[in-house]
Amino acid sequence: MSDEDNNNETPQSGEKPKKSEIAGDNVDFSEVTDEMMKQGTAEAAKDVEAIYDIPVQISAVLGRSTMQVSQLLKLGRGAVVELDRKVGEAIDIYVNNRLVARGEVVVNEDRLGVTMTEIVKSDRTRQ
Repeated sequence: MSDEDNNNETPQSGEKPKKSEIAGDNVDFSEVTDEMMKQGTAEAAKDVEAIYDIPVQISAVLGRSTMQVSQLLKLGRGAVVELDRKVGEAIDIYVNNRLVARGEVVVNEDRLGVTMTEIVKSDRTRQ
């Protein structure tokens, strides 16, 4: 094994990698200090603060059902509409009509809530 190969080994716990191959370029991480990393994190936090006050709509969908208008008009008090989900199955959580997570219904004091159990990775190329 050459010296160059030794520089690309996985670092031990707590060590910073010395060199890495990224897109064919050798990048030297030995000059990256903890202070530089903290500064980058602080700058990123300031960038994100700009969007903190933007309101978003959150919806928790228990399930869905399809019916004809004539069936809908026949529904009355006490009617049961069967959904496409089973008891205990995860519900869908949407933010601004985009599926972002799945979760479970919980009771918080006298109100219903949702706890997220899975974050859904979206395909951002479809937009």
